[in-house]
Amino acid sequence: MSPVIIGDATLYLGDCLEILPTLDKVDAVVTDPPYGMAFQSNHYKGTGGKPNANGHERLAGDDNSELLAAALSIEVTHSKYIFCRWDNLRDLGECPSSIIAWVKPNWSMGDLKHEHGRQYEVITFYPGALHSWPDKRPSDVVMHGRSGNKRHPTEKPVSLMQEVVSWTAGAILDPFMGSGTTGVACANLGRKFIGIEIEEKYFDIACERITAAYAQGRLFA
Repeated sequence: MSPVIIGDATLYLGDCLEILPTLDKVDAVVTDPPYGMAFQSNHYKGTGGKPNANGHERLAGDDNSELLAAALSIEVTHSKYIFCRWDNLRDLGECPSSIIAWVKPNWSMGDLKHEHGRQYEVITFYPGALHSWPDKRPSDVVMHGRSGNKRHPTEKPVSLMQEVVSWTAGAILDPFMGSGTTGVACANLGRKFIGIEIEEKYFDIACERITAAYAQGRLFA
């Protein structure tokens, strides 16, 4: 299938493992791949783990860490920022140059008796050969609220993705686009974007959101 072009965004519906080999080397990757945790938010579970009225099913490819490894293997000229859970760090293979903590205003339930309440998510940073900071050197702690996960079970807030994108240079690739938050961030910031999503319902949501972002105009001319 031919990609959908919306402004400076090029969007592919399909399996990133098949599409990535057809793409040229990219400047930067900003992505939130399936972590291999078979994740499904309790807030969105229905009876027997089936999706409730909110419609969030388990993520495709989230039964192992293969897709996390695929994201890590992408070659870039500038940088890679890849989201994962703290317990994915053992699956990374290549040690990141930095680990950024996205701190949220509240924390997860988890094991109430034998685990601290987790209030952060991890973003791993890998610099490319031509990496340099576009602006001042950023902190390894960022503070942003939750998105509410209304469109996707692991949806990230646009404000967070805009901050992460601002640390990069050049065109951004997100091979696990989901509902398109990284693409919206790129549209807002006037950055070129390449997105890949395997689930058609999320691909359609991403197209709608990115189209709306371009219709509203860029935040920064």
